[in-house]
Amino acid sequence: MGKRTAVFAGLLALSTVAGLGTSAVAAGDPAVVRTDAGALRGTVTEQVRTFQGVPYAAPPVGELRWRAPQRVQPWTGVRDATAPGSVCPQEANPEAPNGSTNEDCLYLDVTTPTGGAKRKPVVVWTPGGGFFMGAGSNYGAARMAERGDAVVVTINYRLGIFGFYGQHGLPGSGTFGLQDQQAALRWVQRNIAAFGGDPGNVTMAGESAGGMSTCAQLTSPLSAGLFHRAIMQSGSCDFDWADASQYPGQKAGSYWVPRDRIQADGDAMAAELGCASVDCLRARPAADLMSQFTRFTSSATGTPVLPTDPGEALRDGRFHRVPVISGNNHDEARSYLTAFDGGKIDAAKYQELLVDMAGPEQAARIAAEYPLSAYESPAHAWAAVTTDRIWSCTQLSAGRKLAREVPVYAYEFADRHSPLAEMTPGPIPLGAAHAMELPYLFALGGIEFPLQPDQRRLSDQMIDYWTAFARSGDPNGPGRPQWTPERALSLAPSGQGDIRPVDLAAEHHCGFWKP
Repeated sequence: MGKRTAVFAGLLALSTVAGLGTSAVAAGDPAVVRTDAGALRGTVTEQVRTFQGVPYAAPPVGELRWRAPQRVQPWTGVRDATAPGSVCPQEANPEAPNGSTNEDCLYLDVTTPTGGAKRKPVVVWTPGGGFFMGAGSNYGAARMAERGDAVVVTINYRLGIFGFYGQHGLPGSGTFGLQDQQAALRWVQRNIAAFGGDPGNVTMAGESAGGMSTCAQLTSPLSAGLFHRAIMQSGSCDFDWADASQYPGQKAGSYWVPRDRIQADGDAMAAELGCASVDCLRARPAADLMSQFTRFTSSATGTPVLPTDPGEALRDGRFHRVPVISGNNHDEARSYLTAFDGGKIDAAKYQELLVDMAGPEQAARIAAEYPLSAYESPAHAWAAVTTDRIWSCTQLSAGRKLAREVPVYAYEFADRHSPLAEMTPGPIPLGAAHAMELPYLFALGGIEFPLQPDQRRLSDQMIDYWTAFARSGDPNGPGRPQWTPERALSLAPSGQGDIRPVDLAAEHHCGFWKP
């Protein structure tokens, strides 16, 4: 979805993958776990055990660039798992300040409570970042694991050109990143019991591109049986955008693109780089491909991974029958305002943006639906238009398709004063913008953001909802309002109305946007 708001700036300092030790496995040592590829030594505290930089697939380098993920080569001795593995190649960004060109990046982290139930539910967290940035190691899961008595796995997957490149004659074109996610889920099936997790009770979860990935995996025949619940935060199978609505000049589109289109673009790129074959491109250093990195961020449909567009698959009932949590943040698109003249939007600019997005006739209809008199400023109005059109109503649409066959628990995060919002300047207050819910679930880049007492209570309730759902498919339990598939919940601190029912379709004008 383009460049996310700079919410993690200056917070992340990631290590390279740790090397291998040679000591024998100590019997009964809680810091040591044996996987199907070898033993790992992690970090143990009173609350959790953490294993970082765990390889779930062979490094996709050299001849393995743009191939399906391969099994890890076993090792001898005990592998050090006390530091994260490399992030996947990406340009410098707030989540990876130095960027990366290291393709040896198919790693995951496991966080598990030191006590509690012996067969714990498993949450596999898929990071967001527009399919061109992000890493699983940015999400510290100790609080979720301890409070929820759950095993939390956070994963990397190939991004940008390395994850979604295609070329005619190249098997797997446009799907390598999604295949990595499936390889991580298969690793969980084989190994998570050694960490105290239940391979028969796995929840795939993610935010933004991670939510879209989760929804896509719901429709992939190749992920059947790999997970048993799904959580989609600010991203779904129906996510798309109109002309010039996310960024000025951007053409309407989505992250699901027919394979032939991706392959044609890949053929053109190869010619531009003077390569007549994929072998030529594989021989190029990763750094040489970074100029084309964000050219490929869409997943290919018409493939074994995604036989059809995921939104169409939901419509036709072709998806795995698992319970779902699906929701958004109240003010998603405020994170993107600075792309539009720095967010300096007056009444004339508001009208201009509507015309660029929808043409003169439809712009007049949108202006009547979202009159400036109803908003604090033209910037607030534009953010409401794009929040509803791009985020809220597409999420609601996907949820309704799923709800014909499975329980869907819908929500909206509505805390206007997330610590991320408070620390991030903008043309207007960010409110409950894109990604603002993340510090309520995770430590970000190793930082536990300060929460006020009412926010801490909301955070605890959210973790309780999420992990209860992971445990049983039902998010309900003591100490929080009842949540049913029949009514969406607004998630806010007590000072902002607390947790309460909300009519998402009415609040976000989804009747207006319905095709």
